[in-house]
Amino acid sequence: MSDHKDLPAVTAPSVLTVRDLLSFPALQMRLLAGASGLGRAVSWAHVSELEDPTPWLAGSEVLMTVGLAVPRAGEAQRRYLERLDDAGVAALVLSTRLRTPALRQAFFAAAEERGFPVLEVPLAVPFVTIAQEVAAAVSEKSAERLGAQLQVFGALRWMAEENLDIPALFDRLEQLSGYRIFLCTPQGRPLLPGVAAPQDLSVLPADPDAPPTVPGGFVLPVLGPGGAAGYLVALERSGARPAGLAVVQHLATVAALRLAMVRQEREVLRREGAETLAEMLQDTLDPAGAQRRLAHHGLDARRPVVLAVVRGTPDEQLGLALSDHPHLTLRRGEDRLVLAEPGFSEALADLPGTVCGVSRPFAVGEPLRVARQEAEWAAGRAAEAGRPFVHYGEDATGRWLPEDRRLLAALVEQVLGDVLRYDRVHGSQLLVSVRTWMERDRRTEDAAAALHIHPNTLGYRLRRFGEVTGRDLTTTAAFTEVWFAVRAAAELGVAADGP
Repeated sequence: MSDHKDLPAVTAPSVLTVRDLLSFPALQMRLLAGASGLGRAVSWAHVSELEDPTPWLAGSEVLMTVGLAVPRAGEAQRRYLERLDDAGVAALVLSTRLRTPALRQAFFAAAEERGFPVLEVPLAVPFVTIAQEVAAAVSEKSAERLGAQLQVFGALRWMAEENLDIPALFDRLEQLSGYRIFLCTPQGRPLLPGVAAPQDLSVLPADPDAPPTVPGGFVLPVLGPGGAAGYLVALERSGARPAGLAVVQHLATVAALRLAMVRQEREVLRREGAETLAEMLQDTLDPAGAQRRLAHHGLDARRPVVLAVVRGTPDEQLGLALSDHPHLTLRRGEDRLVLAEPGFSEALADLPGTVCGVSRPFAVGEPLRVARQEAEWAAGRAAEAGRPFVHYGEDATGRWLPEDRRLLAALVEQVLGDVLRYDRVHGSQLLVSVRTWMERDRRTEDAAAALHIHPNTLGYRLRRFGEVTGRDLTTTAAFTEVWFAVRAAAELGVAADGP
């Protein structure tokens, strides 16, 4: 995100560091390892004897322990120190001659490698004294954090008075908070337009109630009506002064409010788009009016569009998948009709269970009757073949079928009528066997596997089909006639169920 020139320059005041603690005579601390990290900022002092206290830490703490949680083995000590460092702990303070086991070489090596200060304090200095010294030293910084929180509350005023769009709003919040802000859905997709999702999705919690601390920052849920709609990831920016967990919590609240506004805007657009598409399907909207309506929804009416029939995808998932593609959506029973530019269907590729049939591209202003027939036909073929997508025209048969359903019915009766009645009377599957064999380019073994029968059984069914219909499928003329009739039967919905 770019910097805002209208923001006042921030002058970093003095910050309490680990080096400062070593210089306080009353604390009598001495450095055991990690001298290169003495410049680390200190925000608080906290006592913990847990083996892994990191889920309850906010970062920049001095962690004090009598040693109960420090493991005895060298590699275990190293992992203990690395966990603290990854969580942003400023330094580890050990009280001498209490419960701390012998510190191993692996422990000291890790402290030096990471520049993680390890300090020792004499038994005569209680931990409460250290906590009081730290609290007094950071009071000025705490006041500044309160000021940052109040400014974050002003984000709603910025949106109203300055008409900030989403990227500009979060750009300003980044400058104020000292964090790089990311927003994403629980699946890792962008949650709000203009705000990037984190590249490392491993920081996302498995449970919205998980502790918020992650290495280098925080992860908090962005709440919606049904619970966590996504997550805000706030990672400390290099050279900035991060404002702390309380400010990040306010950022998550701002994100939730902005998300609610975006959803409301999208719902209004969706309803308007549904009305427009319904009028276009009924051919009651003139071309000029259609062009104006489509432009309002981000579609360039000068470019071709396609109509699609989408099945098996909930409305919310469909809306999220198409959020980056201008489109109109209309519900018709279990189907969702989608008007968009060619290529939009790629956005549905990762949605499980989706079946999508797409018409040929056509110009805005043309009647949608033909496009709808093409999309429905393609969706039927996709469901029939177990494919997620079919674009009309991929199967050249469709373009040669008559549009008049009476002609389709006559073709089915003439070619397949006898075998349809035979299957009903005998409970056989001659038609579905022939259709499966044809769809697999007459590969008998592949078709038999799809039907879960032996190839010899399929060979018998093909011969019996020829006897019932009087058509020898080894001839080109009979094969072509049957293929068109099978497609016409599928178009009418009278074909037998497939595998």
